[in-house]
Amino acid sequence: MSAQKDCEFLVKRARELVSEDPCAAKAWLITARTLYPADFNIQYEMYIIERNAERTSSAGRLLYDMFINFPDQPVVWREISVITAALRSDSQDKHAQFLRGLFETLPGRVQCDMLLKATEQCFNTLEKAEMLLLLLKRFPESVVQHGVSLGETLLEAEASENLETPVNCFRKLFVCDVLPLVMNNMDMRLPASLMQKYMLKAAEFYIGYVTRGPSPEVQLQGSQEGGSLKSPSVSRGSQRYVIDGLTEKSSVVAEPWERLLDILSVVGARCEWQGDKGQRSYVDMLQRVKELCRYLPGLEGDMRSRYCSQVVICAALVLFRSAFFYISAVQPALFQGMNVLSSGPWILVEDLSSVYNDVEVERGALKHAHKKRKLTDGREKTMSSDDEEGLGKGRGRHILVNKTEMSNWSETLESFRTARESWDLLHSNDGLEAEFKKICATWKTDSWLWFRIFLTDMIICQGQYRKALSSLHQMSIVQQPQPEQQSPSGQATLEHHRALIQQASCHYALGEYRMACEKLLDVVGVLVPPNQEVTRGSEDQSRVKTKTRKGNDLRLLPCTSKAVLPFCLQLMLACFKLRAFTDNRDDLSLGHVVVLLQYDWPQGEMLFLKAVEKICQQGSFQYENFFNYVTNIDMLEEFAYLRTPEGGRIQLELLPNQGMLIKHHTVTRGITKGVKEDFRLAMERQVSRCGENLLSVLHRFCINEKIIIIQSLP
Repeated sequence: MSAQKDCEFLVKRARELVSEDPCAAKAWLITARTLYPADFNIQYEMYIIERNAERTSSAGRLLYDMFINFPDQPVVWREISVITAALRSDSQDKHAQFLRGLFETLPGRVQCDMLLKATEQCFNTLEKAEMLLLLLKRFPESVVQHGVSLGETLLEAEASENLETPVNCFRKLFVCDVLPLVMNNMDMRLPASLMQKYMLKAAEFYIGYVTRGPSPEVQLQGSQEGGSLKSPSVSRGSQRYVIDGLTEKSSVVAEPWERLLDILSVVGARCEWQGDKGQRSYVDMLQRVKELCRYLPGLEGDMRSRYCSQVVICAALVLFRSAFFYISAVQPALFQGMNVLSSGPWILVEDLSSVYNDVEVERGALKHAHKKRKLTDGREKTMSSDDEEGLGKGRGRHILVNKTEMSNWSETLESFRTARESWDLLHSNDGLEAEFKKICATWKTDSWLWFRIFLTDMIICQGQYRKALSSLHQMSIVQQPQPEQQSPSGQATLEHHRALIQQASCHYALGEYRMACEKLLDVVGVLVPPNQEVTRGSEDQSRVKTKTRKGNDLRLLPCTSKAVLPFCLQLMLACFKLRAFTDNRDDLSLGHVVVLLQYDWPQGEMLFLKAVEKICQQGSFQYENFFNYVTNIDMLEEFAYLRTPEGGRIQLELLPNQGMLIKHHTVTRGITKGVKEDFRLAMERQVSRCGENLLSVLHRFCINEKIIIIQSLP
C-alpha cells in the first residue's frame, strides 16, 4: 500500500508543477517511472503532459509503450478511439492534425495491431467498418484477409436495416471504398459470380446517386394516393445532400459514371470478358456487346451464360446512363443539382408543322385578294392521305426540336437514340431479356419516375400509343399539383400537366379527337397567355428547310405557356379539320376551324380558303361565336365579301339569335334589312378589335367554349 501511495504522491506533485515548471514536473515523473516502471498511472500522466504540449514524437513513444505494456487499460482504448476518430474525420483543425501525426510516429506493425484491436472494440457496424477500412487503406496486404468479409458485413448491415434506397452509408462505403480495394488487388481470387454481384451493387448505388431527387415533396407528394412511382433516391432535406450516417463531405461522390466505368473495366478484365480491350467509353462498350450478340445463337452452357452476363450488364448500364442524360435534359427538375432555370421541362409530342399544309389547294389560290379568287363548282379537292391514314408507327421517325431553344439538342437526341438502341438489344433475345428483367426487379426500376418517363417517350416513338396512355395516366396521378405549388406564371402547374399534354397527343394519334381535346382544354385552363405574340422566325426557317412528311415525326416541345398554348391550338385544329371538311355539313366544326386558323397566320391561309369554298358551296353558314373570337382582318374582309353580289350573296348567320330573326322575316316587314345593318355594324366594330392580343382571344375561346368544343366532336 505504501508503494501505491508513493506513486500517487509523485503523480500529484507532477500535476501541481506542470503549469509553473513543466521541466520539474517531467523530472518528477521520470524519477517516478524509474522507481515504479510497472505503474500505469505514472506512464499515463507522462503521456498526457506530452500530448497536451503537442510534442508528437515523445507522445507517440509513450502511447506505444502503454499499448504494449498496458493493453487492457480502458483509458488507453479511450485515447486510441480519439486518435482513430481523428484519422477517420475530415477535420483540419490543429489538434486533429496533431493526433494524426502522433499516430504516424508509431511503427507500422503497431499501427496495424492497434487498428485491428480498435476494430474489435467497436460495437457499431458503421464505426467498425470505417475502422477496418482505415486498416485496409494503410495496409493493402490486409485486403486479402479482411476485404471480402468487410464488404459482406456492410451488405448484410444494409439488408438488416431494411433501407428503402441503395444510396445509404453502408452501400456508399462498400462501393466507393471497399470495392476498389478488393477489385484492384490481384492477389485475391474471386469467383466471376461474386464480382458480377458486386458490380451490380455498385451500379445500383451510382445510378441511385445521380438520379436522386432534389427534395421529398418533388416526387413523393402524390405517391400515397396515386401509386408507387418515385425517384430511386430522394434526399431528405435541402439541396445540400447528406447521406444518413455520413458527413456532408463523405456524402459527395465525384464523377459517378466514370467510377462505374472503372469498376466495369476491372470486372471485365478479371472475368475475361470477350472483346474487352479496355475502351474508356460507354458507346464503345455498346458496340462491343452488339457484336457479341451475333455469336449468342451458336453458344451453349457456361460459355453462353458468360456471354449473356457480359451483354446484359454492359447494355443495361448504357441504357440507364443514356436514359438519365435524356431525362436530365427534358425534365431536369427531377434531379438534384440540375440547373432548372436554364432549361425547363420538354414534352415529346406529335409534330404538327404540317397541320396547315396537308389540304391540296392550287398554288394560284394562295393569293388572298378576293378579286383574284374564282369560285367555281369544281374547285374543291379532297383531303390528303395524311389526315385519313393516321400517324406513323415508329419506323423512320424523326424527333424535331428548335435548336435555338435547346442548346444541347444534339447530345439529348443522341442519348435518346443510344438508350433505345440498348433497350432493343436487351430485348432481342429471350435469354437477355430474362436476365435484364431480373436486374430491373432487384433494383425496383418500376418505381423510378424518371425511367418511366423515358420508357413512355420511347413507346410513343414506337407508335405504341395505348401502352403509352396507360403509363401516362399513372404519371399524371403522381404529378398532381398541390395548391402551394401554384405560381403566378403557371410554370409549376404546367410541369405537372406534362403527362396530360402527352395523353392528348396520343389520343390524337389514335384518332380519338374528343379525348384529345378534353385533355388539352384541361391544360389550357391553367395557362396564362403570353403578353405579346410569339415570334416564329427561327421555326419558320426550319419549316422551309424541312421536307413535307407524312405526319410520322415527333417534336420536343418546351413545357411553357409560350409553346404549349400554340401547340394546343394546332392540335385542336387538327382534330376539327377532318370533321369540318367532310361531305356532311358541320358549321360548328367549320367555325371552330376558322377561329383556330387565326393563329400563325398566314400559315393556315390555304386551309381558310378551303373553308370559304365549302361555305360558298353550301350557300349559307351559321356560327354565332364568329364576332366573339374572329379578329383577323383578312378573314373579316373575306366574310364581308361573301355577302356581296360578287361574293355570291352567301347567307351568313354570325350574330347571336340572328337565325331566329330571319325565320320570322315574313311576319315582320323590314327585319331582313335590320339584320344586314346589324351585320355591317358588327363587322365595323370587329375591325376595331384587330389589334387585340390574338393568343388572349384564342385562350378565352378555349375557356368559354370548352363544353361546346368537346361536344362537337364524336
